[in-house]
Order: sequence, then C-alpha cells, then structure tokens
Amino acid sequence: MAKLTVIIPFYQKEPGILRRALSSVFAQTFSDFDVIVVDDQSPFPIDEELACLPKDEVERITVIRQLNAGPGGARNTGLDAVKPDTEFVAFLDSDDVWTADHLANAYLGMTRFNADCYWASISGGEAFYYHFGVAELESTEQVVRLQNSPLIVELPEMSSVMLRNWSFLHLSCMVLGRRLFRSIRFEAELRLAAEDVLFFCDCVLAADRVILCDAAGAERGEGLNIFHGVDNDSPQFLEQQFNTWVALDRLEHRFDGRGQEVASIRSYKQTARRQALWSQARLVKRRKLPQVDLLAQWIWRDPRLLGSAVALAAAKLSRQA
Repeated sequence: MAKLTVIIPFYQKEPGILRRALSSVFAQTFSDFDVIVVDDQSPFPIDEELACLPKDEVERITVIRQLNAGPGGARNTGLDAVKPDTEFVAFLDSDDVWTADHLANAYLGMTRFNADCYWASISGGEAFYYHFGVAELESTEQVVRLQNSPLIVELPEMSSVMLRNWSFLHLSCMVLGRRLFRSIRFEAELRLAAEDVLFFCDCVLAADRVILCDAAGAERGEGLNIFHGVDNDSPQFLEQQFNTWVALDRLEHRFDGRGQEVASIRSYKQTARRQALWSQARLVKRRKLPQVDLLAQWIWRDPRLLGSAVALAAAKLSRQA
C-alpha cells in the first residue's frame, strides 16, 4: 500500500498539459505513492494524455470520471477515493509541475516534525509576481526555524499571517496528513474563487502542526486557470466576486471573536464589494444592462452592498460637481 496519494483534478483544453504534470510526478525522488486523476469532464480527452505513458506508470494511476463539478468538487472526489491505509495526500494542479524533491522534502519534514499540514514554496514566471517564497516571511513575521537544509519553518501566528497575505500558499505545494484529509473537504459550490482559501483555513485551524518549506515544490504552468481566466469585463466577474465574498463571510464566522483576523476579513469583503460594483458601473457606461439578478441575490445576503453602491455613486457625483 502506498504511503502517499497524489490527487490531480483534470480539466484542460490543450494536449500535453496533464502528461507534463504526470511526468514530474513520476520523476520524484520519493516513489512510494499512487495517483488519482479526476477527469472533471475535461474538454480535452484524458485517454489521449495517458496513451503515451509507460505501462508501469499507467498501472499506478486511478482515473475517476465525473460530470463537471469544478476544481473543489474534483478534489473532493479524489479525497473520497483515497485508500484507508494512506498516510499523506498531495495535490497537484494539472497545469503545474513538481520539482524532483517535492514529495521527499514533504515526507521527511512531516515525519521528522510530526506535522499534518505542509506547504513548499512555488516558482513561476513574471505573471506569477504575487507569490513569494517561504524564506521571505522571516523579514516580516515571527518565524521559528526547524531545519536549515532545506529551510523548514513554522509560524506561531500562522492563521493571522495567512489572512494578511495568502501569497506564500499554493495547492500544488500542499501535503496533508491522514487526520486532515479524512475530515476536511473543499466547498465545491465556490467554483470561480476562494474554495482553496477556505480549505487552507480549515486545515490550518484543525492541524496539530503546520510546517513550511522554502525549497520550491512546484513550478506554475500555463494551462487553463479558472480564477485568472476571468477578467474584469467578463460576465463571470460578478459571480467570481460574489464567490469571494461568500467565502470571506464563512471565514469571518470561523474566526468569530478574534478581532485582528476578523478585521482583515472584513477589509477583503469590502474590496470584493467595490470590485463588483465597479464592474457593473463599467457595464452601464458601455450602455449594457447590469447583472440585476445576481446583484439582488448578493444584496439579500449582504445588505452592505447597497450601502457601498450608494457611497460609490455619491463619490462619483462629488467628483463631477
């Protein structure tokens, strides 16, 4: 029985992307793993991606096919299919690739320090400017060094730090112990945004110990990205911001009574409101109808959106006066 299971949700439109990810999996220096690929009704067929793989690699892959459930739903399907004796689960987005020692660093670090939640750093091109390595946390946060090569640290105030800036966390660099992957799931209805943020939060709050590794565990790929594929003028942008607000609202309840964390979350919620309203204002400026049904749904859940709209309109009128 494999010690570790790799879960890859698959939804891509171009050939070669999954094959590249799987090549990085089978190139790992740690080899005691099996693989679950969840075909989330991918437009590009998975069979073509697997056809060129060696037989011994294909035999280690379980393919689960399902109707499209979004990235969170696909990962939940994978989590539900992990074998009972598995010790660890690692996630990999199908358009990312792992560095050769990612699983080895995770397994050795988690077993040495008795951790049940792990992140490595991630690298990427210029378009990936918003992510940064774990070592950079030492310049701004209270950090405890556990190991120097590769650098492994923990943050005594992990939840507060991640709420201020999520940019050192990425799903393709995340590994979980059995207690967490048996009990925690993604909120699959948040298909366009923030399902990973909620999952990160739930894992950190439930973990006995979280460790962070500065060594790059993954390199960001250039395949289909649900979140970054929605620009400000897309019809899906309002839904994405609503997803973000819903996730933040749930986060606020998780941190009830913790003033500093709640203040950070409320600031993010206000940002989501402003971005949503600006997108609708741009529609009106182009003489298009705003998305009234979704706005009404949001206002019903969050009456403050109406107040933000009034404040935005007042500010615009004052500038014109």
